[in-house]
Amino acid sequence: MRLWTVHPKLLDTQGLLALWREALLAQEVLAGRTVGYRNHPQLERFKAHPRPDAAIAVYLLSVWKEARRRGYDFDRKKIASRRTGRKIPVTRGQLEYEFKWLCQKLKKRSPEQYRFISARKKIAHHPFFRSIKGSVAEWERV
Repeated sequence: MRLWTVHPKLLDTQGLLALWREALLAQEVLAGRTVGYRNHPQLERFKAHPRPDAAIAVYLLSVWKEARRRGYDFDRKKIASRRTGRKIPVTRGQLEYEFKWLCQKLKKRSPEQYRFISARKKIAHHPFFRSIKGSVAEWERV
């Protein structure tokens, strides 16, 4: 499971589709409707949010918006209707780590998307996160 910190627009098609599926799974896990993945490190930041169910719903909504922008027909009804305005902090170190990892994946899998994102001077983060100073997150498996 990878719930990307980088903005969904940076992902290639394969990455965006995987993110949608994995975030939907995360929504099920956070709602207590599944046995597996309950202790997955990617969920820690959502669990730490005062309203984890609302946090993952807002996260999913941004993924859905990016998919819609690209002309994909993801089912918005699968997103829980809960909302929250309180963003999750993400360290710049975590954002940089994920961006480098994504670049490595895209270099092989999607050269055109790699060229698009590697030319960026600033790494765009997912809209539900707010960037703060710091290194790679403790929950990340480096």
